Amino acid sequence: MLSLHKLSAILAGSLLIGIGVNFFLMPFEVLDGGVIGIALIINYLFGARVGLVVFLCSLPIFVLAWMYYRNILYNSVQGMLISSLLIDLLEPYRYYFDYYAKLSPFTSAVLGGCIVGTGIGIMLRFETSTGGTDLLAQYLSRLVRINPGILIFLIDGVVVSLGGLLLSAETLLLSLVTITAGGIATSLLTMNRHGPLAH
Repeated sequence: MLSLHKLSAILAGSLLIGIGVNFFLMPFEVLDGGVIGIALIINYLFGARVGLVVFLCSLPIFVLAWMYYRNILYNSVQGMLISSLLIDLLEPYRYYFDYYAKLSPFTSAVLGGCIVGTGIGIMLRFETSTGGTDLLAQYLSRLVRINPGILIFLIDGVVVSLGGLLLSAETLLLSLVTITAGGIATSLLTMNRHGPLAH
């Protein structure tokens, strides 16, 4: 059963991810990394719902986690489901935000990266995640003793590079800004994740 602290972390982290994706990244076709980045690429190219694609793309990674490290799997299913749901639920409000908030593409990329990275970091801090490559990074960090925020940053770089090839050079540059800001935010929140805040 989920503790109150972990449930709060999942809800807060998922809400931040939904806000960052819908209000800051999507208006300028900016990518995040990992499964969210893959879902954004598919959305920009084909119009598919981001949260639904995140859910579908996470399934193979959950199968691997089921086979090799079930503890992390159990702590990530709720995060993946709630964050995917909130991403899609917040999408209709993006147009209201765009109308009132006049942000430059660069500012939007920085803020979006910070907000999404903070959401992911909060969840990792409490031993949960959105699944996807966050789950993969959390698992790998236990094997190689590297901060999960750094691993997420490396995986994100691969996804963003592929997205840049499929979309545009501007998307690539803005997305690199986003994953850098997100990687910093996630790393700061997970620096001492086995300390008093970890659950």
